[in-house]
Amino acid sequence: MRSSGSTTSPDHHTLAVIGSGFAGIGAAIGLAPLHEGSLVIFERAATLGGVWRDNDYPGAACDVQSLLYSFSFAPSHLWRHTYARQAEIREYLDRVAREHGLLPRLRTECPVTSLTWDASTARWTLETPRGTSTADHVVLATGSLADPALPAIDGIDSFEGPMFHSSQWNHHMDFTGKRVAVVGTGASAIQFVPRIQPLVESLTVFQRTAPWVMPRKDKPISSRTRTLLKSVPGYQQAGRAAIYLQRELKLLAFRHPALMKIGEREGRAHLAHAVADPVLRRKLTPDYRMGCKRILISDEYYPALAQPNVSVETSGVASVTPTGVVDSNGIAHEVDAIIFGTGFDTSRLPLTDSVFDEHGRSMAETWGDSPRAYLGTTVAGFPNLYLMHGPNIALGHTSVILMFESQIAYIEKAMRHAMAAGGSIEPTASAQAEYAADIDDLTDGTVWTSGGCSSWYLDPAGRNSNLWPGSILGYRRRAQRFETNRHTVRASAVAR
Repeated sequence: MRSSGSTTSPDHHTLAVIGSGFAGIGAAIGLAPLHEGSLVIFERAATLGGVWRDNDYPGAACDVQSLLYSFSFAPSHLWRHTYARQAEIREYLDRVAREHGLLPRLRTECPVTSLTWDASTARWTLETPRGTSTADHVVLATGSLADPALPAIDGIDSFEGPMFHSSQWNHHMDFTGKRVAVVGTGASAIQFVPRIQPLVESLTVFQRTAPWVMPRKDKPISSRTRTLLKSVPGYQQAGRAAIYLQRELKLLAFRHPALMKIGEREGRAHLAHAVADPVLRRKLTPDYRMGCKRILISDEYYPALAQPNVSVETSGVASVTPTGVVDSNGIAHEVDAIIFGTGFDTSRLPLTDSVFDEHGRSMAETWGDSPRAYLGTTVAGFPNLYLMHGPNIALGHTSVILMFESQIAYIEKAMRHAMAAGGSIEPTASAQAEYAADIDDLTDGTVWTSGGCSSWYLDPAGRNSNLWPGSILGYRRRAQRFETNRHTVRASAVAR
């Protein structure tokens, strides 16, 4: 059982936000009328930015067009590419945070180590290396792609050369003339592999499952277009709407997997155009339905793999030695450096094992193997706590920023109800269970469960607890239609 903080905490806030990526910044801005400046943003790193701060590897860029991968309330005419590069997105987040006055509220290098609910005061106690804080409401915006996933490989600690995850890129390393192993072929690897391939002596790519890779069709945004985005009323909104509709139409194929055959034909043609070697082409041809795993986009990945200094190994990694990697066939590959493009730990939302209810039970313990949250945002038993990018908020076809904005609209209504009562709000257990059942029904028959692959979308229990399996409009309707009877509102026992 964890002790709670005093009701007279010298560091008390109406709202505490944990994390300063898109979700945290969006929540701090969207909920401004409610916290009225009584706000603190905790960030464990030295600067804001979330995944767009951490993932600064060569070639890092977004897979959603710039106009849509941005806040609707903060359009930008400064995008330089159809698909924004990491530096562009980082600049955008810095600018939005600065323009909305968030920087004085940001506490960097201040990780929250635990959160405990005190039912008597209807407040959360947050422990940090700098001391204790309390808050009436907490937004947990740590994101689901915050903690790198490193595979459990025998001997991994014995390697004597540089070894790092793509989200912890070693910018001091000179790749010139080096022999490099890349483990993993996900969204990060297909971006950095083409950047380092021309530099290295040899590149050995260890691929467990071939991804579906589609053409990127990226291009610079001209100065004329940027002028139109800035000066012509409605021009940017129209472009954003067109991209949104185009991507929403793609959802039909995810929900009706037979339609994915159309995309698969394009994917195979893309591969055939770039890779002439039939042996390599077979290695790179997926054996599952498109969309079952994340669909990747790149015009450079296949051509890079076809270069003479690159080899693709599909037998798997058995162990790591001081001087290299041994594959599952027992063949040793001597290398100078190892890079892991193995994604992130998505089995649970970061920090949920340190979020405790009034009885001292953690959220992770409550969830077990299958996280559940009402609207992917609130959890029964954890009042006044709101998860950004919680269970079933991720998307496979469009911009997750659209989901964040819908979540914020729901949080705003929930906070107003709690404030009116002078206490707390949480979803009922039955509402949470019904919502989870809705998710299961929506997921049934989709490509994510019937596509013939194993993906991070499904949790250890075999449920889809990561993706929202419906349309953006469908989620937005649910989030905006606040149903009081699906929530429990309690007045605080302590006068405010």
